[in-house]
Formats: sequence, structure tokens, C-alpha cells
Amino acid sequence: MADDQEQNPVFQIQRMYLKDLSLEQPNSPQILTEQTPPQVEINLGLSAETITDGIYEVCVTATVTTKIGEKTLFLVEAKQAGIFEIRNIPQDQLQAIIGIACPGMVYPYLRAIISDICTRAGFPPVMLAEVNFQAMYEAQQQQLAAQGNGSVA
Repeated sequence: MADDQEQNPVFQIQRMYLKDLSLEQPNSPQILTEQTPPQVEINLGLSAETITDGIYEVCVTATVTTKIGEKTLFLVEAKQAGIFEIRNIPQDQLQAIIGIACPGMVYPYLRAIISDICTRAGFPPVMLAEVNFQAMYEAQQQQLAAQGNGSVA
């Protein structure tokens, strides 16, 4: 019986946490008097690492840069992380869980943090769009396959 229980798939959140947060307003207060609408650039990043056997950290990073002309109005970078216990999952499914399910759970926290920090900095909230992590993962897998590296690490 113990062997059967040990082989049951396990997927659970251990912890969600804000790993890093940075806000810069390098041209304040002078740029705050500008009436021109800023250009907003948003970049997302995803990383994952094994902490110990069956325990993984997944981080989603958002960098929001707003500029008026060539001058930065503000720059926010936030890294939201989650620690997940994932055991007894076939290897071919493990990477998909780490690349799709885990970031999907972490991302709503990141969206709230970005919106909140922009508001607290005195700006309108920046609302990050929904992200289809499955499409991102599949595109990454296709790119790896096209490069002749079809293995999933």
C-alpha cells in the first residue's frame, strides 16, 4: 500500500512570494509636468529551477518601462515566484506543468503587484494583459525542435 501512495502524482503550491521589486523614476519631478501620453513597453520573463528533489521554484518577471520621448517616466520590475511540489509525474509532462500550470498560478499575483505599485507611485495602474502560457510553451518547444534539439530538459 505504501508503494501505491508513493507513486500517486503530487502537484501542490508550497508558497507564493514576491521575490524582487524595483521602482525607478529617474526624471522626477520635472517629467511629471509633461502632458504628452507616455509610451509603455512591457516585457515578461519566465524562469524555473529545481530547489530539491520534487520541489521547484517558478518565477515570472515583468518589466514595465514608460517613456515620454527619450526620457523615462518610470520603470517597474517585479519578480513573483512560487514554490511547487511536483512528484511522480512523467518527465514528458513535468516540463509542461512547470512551463504552463505553475506560471499560470503565479501570474495573477504579478499582475496585481504591477498595478498596485504603479498606483502607489502616483501613476495610473498598468494592467498586464492575460498571457497564454500554453501557447508560449508550445512555441518554445517548436523552436527547440526546429533547432534540432527536440529533447525537453
